[in-house]
Amino acid sequence: MSAPSDVGQVARLHARWHWSEIAFWILTIACAFLFPSRFLIMTDIVRLALFALSLDLILGYAGIVSLGHAAFFGVGAYCAGLLSLHGIINEPVIALIVAGLAATLIGFLTSFLVIRGVDLTRLMVTLGIALLLEALAERFSNITGGTDGLQGIEMQPILGVFAFDMFGKVGFFYSLAVLFALFLLARRIVHSPFGLSLRAIKNNPLRAAAIGVPVNRRLIAVYTLAAFYAGIAGALFTQTTALASLDVFSFERSADLMLVLVIGGTGYLYGGLIGAVVFKMLQEFFSSLTPQYWQFWIGLVLVVIVLLGRDRLHRWALWLPNLIVKQFGGAKSVVAVSESDAP
Repeated sequence: MSAPSDVGQVARLHARWHWSEIAFWILTIACAFLFPSRFLIMTDIVRLALFALSLDLILGYAGIVSLGHAAFFGVGAYCAGLLSLHGIINEPVIALIVAGLAATLIGFLTSFLVIRGVDLTRLMVTLGIALLLEALAERFSNITGGTDGLQGIEMQPILGVFAFDMFGKVGFFYSLAVLFALFLLARRIVHSPFGLSLRAIKNNPLRAAAIGVPVNRRLIAVYTLAAFYAGIAGALFTQTTALASLDVFSFERSADLMLVLVIGGTGYLYGGLIGAVVFKMLQEFFSSLTPQYWQFWIGLVLVVIVLLGRDRLHRWALWLPNLIVKQFGGAKSVVAVSESDAP
């Protein structure tokens, strides 16, 4: 078999849906029926998962480290809030798309600054962009509401049919549908030649450029795409909470996002989703035990992950599924996916 056909065969194998992926989404939907009183926290998890997915696209696949990813989250949040508050676009889905496009524009304009540096320089540039947007939002308080945020946001029914309820049920299914649609798009992208070129750039940008990969254009494209995803996550935040304040630009929001990916792993799309679930569950559990010191326990969990290794924890977590599969499906077992070999 020739090299190109061999690569194509590997790409097609990685692009196939595994039974564990289907089980993941079935379990996600089942949570709506298993925990009917927890729609608000589950909606928060879904929003965070989409936000983490946006960062994983640039960090896990292109190697772009960002400490200011909340900039695009905030742009999407404020755009969706202003569109609804002033009655410009009353339909949530259309407003969601417009807010995502606004974040996309900001991402495209700032991408030229990001690609000029590497590592520490990129960290400072991305952080500076978020701080700059936060300062602008505070400066033009007549538009953004300043420290008080946007007041009096009233969301219209989705597609004119599904009205947001105080229990968060509609907001959860709405957010989950958006997450799943964007996940399918991201999955298609990372398994395409474009996604393969991003992996090549992350591994060795000089070698990728030598074989003809347009490195800068690829980085601009994926950074802009990640900004779109983050803007959609921010718009979902405003639409499901009817709130938008300066907190959406905060450094803590970007830092929490990094913690989510540390927990879940980078370089495979489910890392951000799993990390969001674990992070929010740990946050809720530890804050209920010690409201003042829950950050300490989160930090302790991160230390344990680093000391033991995520791959080892992954194998331990898959011990029971492997045992069940071996019992009913022969010798075939579930293989732990690491960051280096994740599809």
